[in-house]
Amino acid sequence: MQTLVLAAGQGTRMRPLTESRPKPMLPVADRPLVAHTADAAVAAGASKLVLIVGYEADEVREYFGEEYAGVPVEFAVQEEQRGTADAVRAGAEYLDPGPFAVLNGDALYDHPSLEALYDDGPAVGSYRVDNPSEYGVLDIRDGNVRGVIEKPENPPSDRINTGAYIFPAEAQNWLDVETSERGELELTDVLARACEEADVTDVPFERWLDVGRPWELLAANEWKVGELERDVRGEVHGGADLRGDVVVEAGAEVDAGVVVEGPALIRSGASVGPNAYVRGATVVGEGAKVGHAVEVKNSVFMEGATVGHLSYVGDSVLGRDVNFGAGTKVANLRHDGEAVKLTVKGERVSTGRRKLGVICGDESKTGINASLNAGVILSEGAATKPGESVTRDR
Repeated sequence: MQTLVLAAGQGTRMRPLTESRPKPMLPVADRPLVAHTADAAVAAGASKLVLIVGYEADEVREYFGEEYAGVPVEFAVQEEQRGTADAVRAGAEYLDPGPFAVLNGDALYDHPSLEALYDDGPAVGSYRVDNPSEYGVLDIRDGNVRGVIEKPENPPSDRINTGAYIFPAEAQNWLDVETSERGELELTDVLARACEEADVTDVPFERWLDVGRPWELLAANEWKVGELERDVRGEVHGGADLRGDVVVEAGAEVDAGVVVEGPALIRSGASVGPNAYVRGATVVGEGAKVGHAVEVKNSVFMEGATVGHLSYVGDSVLGRDVNFGAGTKVANLRHDGEAVKLTVKGERVSTGRRKLGVICGDESKTGINASLNAGVILSEGAATKPGESVTRDR
């Protein structure tokens, strides 16, 4: 099945992590987010991958090359982000005659469900949620999908659109849709045409995650790090204690007195300790450093991120080359027990997470003995003073 993977967007809701990196290339466990989508597609039977790129496209091209996992790769450029139908139209010239799949490059799909989708086209992937009115809801009647209703007050079902589609060959001629009320060319209009022309089924997904906001990147890592199996190839001191499913890649170093409770991933070139404590679906990225007596819990350190000694970081995402001064402490829990809020496109919104620390853009830094409140964002290159207590975004 020839497969289009949408990976052109800027990821504005994921800022500051996407100020200089495309959202599909953000790290999830041991590979970029979009690579998980590609892996699932290949496992499901993709015969060719067409990656739709735009923002910071070169990083995507360099990662995938001309072939990925034995499958040929093409790249199509979406010059302006004008919607999902426009993205598919940009890639249509690389399609052969015949049916085709479309997947979002910023979503995680469980492999068995995606395989079922590939075997049952024309089809759309669905996922059951408790709050369907916040999503695009599938209108299902007489066993077939009739279309998608965006954020309806009275949802016709509790099954939402996962952004995974199998379209009939004719759909390659249906991509010139009208501009929607929100000013975009919507792929759901192409789906509506498919529903008129053929019987479109919904394929329920056992597991699915739309990774659009920083706390969802944490959730994505919790999922994929949780799938890793113990594999220790790096240099581990005899006085270190690795418990459970811990991966230490070749070229990584774990010093004396370190305790790592899996699932956890320590990538090549990273160093941990001495006397550090790492736990809870944590990724210590390539070249990242966890210093003496630092505790890290359920966090993602991207390439080159450094946390100085005697610090605590919990439920946080640190971008590339972030540098926390010694004694930095991150709060990750509200005293009132409510879900932590985070700023998304200028608006404070609930993350739905009882525990969430900080989100730090590339090359941000803290002075020694700084404290950062739960839900604080440090913009790319931002800095705090020594001993400063930070309660607002920087």
